[in-house]
Amino acid sequence: MTDATGTPTSDDLARMAVELRNWGRWGDDDERGALNLITNEKRAQAVALAREGFSVSCARSLPVTPSMENMTPVQHHMVAGGDQVSEESRFAFAADYIGIAPHGMATTHLDALCHIFYEGKIYNGYSKDEVRTDGAHKNSIMAGADGIVSRGVLLDIPPVRHAQWLEPMQNITTAEMEAAEARQGVRVESGDILLVATGRDPRKESKGPGGQFDGLAGLDASCLPWVRERDVAVIGCDGVTDAMPSGVEGWPMPFHQVAIANMGVHLIDNMNLERLVAACRERNRYEFLFTLAPLRLEKGTASPLNPLAIF
Repeated sequence: MTDATGTPTSDDLARMAVELRNWGRWGDDDERGALNLITNEKRAQAVALAREGFSVSCARSLPVTPSMENMTPVQHHMVAGGDQVSEESRFAFAADYIGIAPHGMATTHLDALCHIFYEGKIYNGYSKDEVRTDGAHKNSIMAGADGIVSRGVLLDIPPVRHAQWLEPMQNITTAEMEAAEARQGVRVESGDILLVATGRDPRKESKGPGGQFDGLAGLDASCLPWVRERDVAVIGCDGVTDAMPSGVEGWPMPFHQVAIANMGVHLIDNMNLERLVAACRERNRYEFLFTLAPLRLEKGTASPLNPLAIF
């Protein structure tokens, strides 16, 4: 039984993990998961949505400043700069070094299907031992090595609540997802990349910088069957998709635990969706060509991203 708020219980989620599981759906050796739902026909449909040629980045600037949300900031060091070059030099260059730990609450990144272990397994039933200190030997970020291109659909949730943003612990329900679809005149379909806006950045701007990390708005665990029913290929959010805290004991991140490890759905964490929200509202159009180009990082568990929505 779900609890009084409609959020699934721990037992519900354990059952969902099995019932919604996509292990073996695309073969016993599959490592792409729900990316298989993005067919050539789906990509062609998505490309046809790029009618204006207007492009919007959905990435945050790489976070180099430590904060409560950014415990492992990006390392950006100059290797060579103009202040080391003489005025007489006819050949000189600038160069830098960048080091990134992509997981966490700050960097825009795509989680690989090896990222989450569930009862000793990763997606498609592979052993946790396939992910070792020398990297992921199954379900690495290389599943997206040729790029991920599909129809993107934004669901702008705050207006459904007549609010500017959602607060932590304000979990998004399936009814609110469908209310956003109806309000926007769009429907999430098989193979789509679903983007969910919670107003994280406007809230942060209003509350001011430097506040202690106090959770994130996100999808309630009760949305998991809806995602499976719609056959969503990828989910992205201005948070981390999961509502945090989740409100379910033993399930700190139900979407990561069920969607990644059991359903094979890649998640995009920490997007900047405000520019996209503005573009969609201006056009009253919430579908677009959406492209991801993960780094070709052999055995990687994630990749930083600059996702692009093209109208």
